[in-house]
Amino acid sequence: MKTILSILCCLCISLSAYAHLGNLTGTVYDQTNNRPLQGVTVRLTGLNRATITNEAGQYRFDNLVASAYKLELSHVGFATQIVDVTVQNDQTTTLRTGMNVAPVALSEVVISSGRPHDQQLISNLDIKLRPITNSQEVLRLVPGLFIGQHAGGGKAEQLFLRGFDLDHGTDIGLTVDGMPVNMVSHAHGQGYADLHFVIPELIEGVDFKKGPYRADKGNFVTAGWADFRTRTTLDRSFVKLEGGQFDTFRAVAGVDLLGKARRSGSNDRRPQSAYLASEYSFSNAYFDSPQRFNRFNLMGKYHGHIGAGTTLTLTGSTFWSRWNHSGQIPDRAVASGQIGFFGAIDPTEGGETDRTNLNAQFLTVTPGNNVFKNSFFYSNYGFELYSNFTFFARDSVNGDQIRQRERRNLFGYTGSYTHETYLGKIRLTTTVGAQYRHDLTGGRVPTELSYTRNRTETLERVQYGDIDELNAALYADEQIQFSDRLTLNAGLRVDYFRNIYTDRLPQPATVGRARQAIVSPKLNLYYTANPRLQLYLNTGKGFHSNDTRVVVPQGGREILPGAYGADAGVIFKPVPRLLVNAAAWYLWLDQEFVYVGDEGVVEPGGRSRRQGVDVSVRYQITNRTNGANLYADLDLNTARPRAVGVESGQNYLPLAPVLTSIGGLSLQTESGFSGSLRYRYMADRPANEDYSIVAKGYFVTDLQANYTRKNYSLGLSVQNLLNTRWKETQFATESRLLNEAAPVNEIHFTPGTPFFARLSLTLFF
Repeated sequence: MKTILSILCCLCISLSAYAHLGNLTGTVYDQTNNRPLQGVTVRLTGLNRATITNEAGQYRFDNLVASAYKLELSHVGFATQIVDVTVQNDQTTTLRTGMNVAPVALSEVVISSGRPHDQQLISNLDIKLRPITNSQEVLRLVPGLFIGQHAGGGKAEQLFLRGFDLDHGTDIGLTVDGMPVNMVSHAHGQGYADLHFVIPELIEGVDFKKGPYRADKGNFVTAGWADFRTRTTLDRSFVKLEGGQFDTFRAVAGVDLLGKARRSGSNDRRPQSAYLASEYSFSNAYFDSPQRFNRFNLMGKYHGHIGAGTTLTLTGSTFWSRWNHSGQIPDRAVASGQIGFFGAIDPTEGGETDRTNLNAQFLTVTPGNNVFKNSFFYSNYGFELYSNFTFFARDSVNGDQIRQRERRNLFGYTGSYTHETYLGKIRLTTTVGAQYRHDLTGGRVPTELSYTRNRTETLERVQYGDIDELNAALYADEQIQFSDRLTLNAGLRVDYFRNIYTDRLPQPATVGRARQAIVSPKLNLYYTANPRLQLYLNTGKGFHSNDTRVVVPQGGREILPGAYGADAGVIFKPVPRLLVNAAAWYLWLDQEFVYVGDEGVVEPGGRSRRQGVDVSVRYQITNRTNGANLYADLDLNTARPRAVGVESGQNYLPLAPVLTSIGGLSLQTESGFSGSLRYRYMADRPANEDYSIVAKGYFVTDLQANYTRKNYSLGLSVQNLLNTRWKETQFATESRLLNEAAPVNEIHFTPGTPFFARLSLTLFF
């Protein structure tokens, strides 16, 4: 008892010593538009203490001895600021600091020890340097993420990452401004993620992380996650016109509705902003059969203060797309001359989709820097797709065309509370959160899989019913900064699913129900030796849910397979203009049941194991404050994906990438010229379990060149600069052509883009 009393006395004396120290808090903003800057590194020079600004651009240092200090503020794409400040005992000193846009300088990038779990160094660099020319480029901002389009530009892309053939999103969680993109129990495939409702010119940044290591990320987050952030304000209104080969046209416009004076605010008026933007695209594409691709986007956004510490962001958008496509064609049809490389077996394939979104985000920061985040979202979504993968294998007369269709309402809520405190010199950052998501399909348009002919006649319904799926989650996250070097992050997440399926095929309709929950722990450790070197170990459990049409027949059993991952990595700057992020990783997936949306059947997926190495390098070749700056980047990703419990040689995972690389050169000049020359490479990979069929690799280069002046910008975009003949998506499929005696199992592919040039003109006003 005496020992305990002694310890308590010492603790009280220690805490009382800190009671008379001072505090420093501040806000950092962009001087161009008065917008708060998130992710700014703020360092107390000489003390080796650093932190990162939050969503409101705010930071805080507690327990400072009364003295004069120098603050160093650095952020990618902004000039470094040095601020002198004096802190008094028992007082909180408040600062407000503006930062000016400047050429990207890798020498100013600082590896922070304050919030290492939230660092986005690679992301911030890439968004500043890489031109985004179309919706597909949005996804390529995630290092190592490959995409493949195989339905005329309107269907969501096929995704590949960390030894996964992700289909259209089974094992990567995608969000836009916190709103989920992945569709659970989708008519075409689980996790279907269509990002085409995002206008590329409105992307402000992308936060991402590979692996299941964040407590606030739940369903589909096994290979990783990415959250795309759209612009809060438009610096200037603009109109952009594009034209190119293959009857390609595009028009984009963004209008600032309130003007610079309202964005900047005044003594009696807090800053606020609002804009409206729209996009229209048309292309016949490079296929022999015209694709007649049409897409329309409309988006509006408002951002303003509704209280002393509360901001409101309202976003509304609507999207519509319609297209024809040539589908996946078999090697033998091209080799025999039956069709050309860009031909089609069934030219009546195609689809139509739409999505309307409403998103309300509230951010409250208290005087003590506690942060409340609340977000409410709603989406109305429609999808109709006609495909023919096997041609005449099932029906030698009418063909094997299928229709997949649904109409969905999606609504939900995400909220969190973050509190920061000190226990002596130990900084504790505690976050608790709640999430809710509800998906409803059916009504006049149930979730459907049917056999059809010529996109007009329904031959047979295979699946036809209503889906009611609910996902509720609670999580807690604790970040403990023991010292200026050592930080521990621990989290725990609990997800609950309730699934209801109303099968309309039998009469009367039948209703099935199931429910299940899963617990996902996380543990991450960061050691920051200095502002140039950080070592980290990420570990955690994640999962992806399975389709309701699988969950209900299974009675809720074995339908939330766990994914167990670990990353051991390093972020370092061996020289001021070189940044390297490297990690060795491992991921294990439990047994799962997979709903094959194209056939309406259930297949056991089995267990799997993946391991590999990711390397990302960013280097500034030149460093001129006035003149040309040349940058180089390289992403190299290896993986060894294998099925577990299967005989060696029969345990390959079909289409899983084993070696990929993306890289290039980017140029920025003071005279207005900018551009990039980029490549992407995917090595050969197995197309089936025994590697007897090979999905051929490819190497493709792209070019972007821009010339920008105060009131206008000219651009040239060239995809596949060397006019390489390549296969963008490939599948080992058993199909039968008309008049063939028996089906043949071989590679079916969608041809990749040939040389494709586009010109653009952007006017600013």
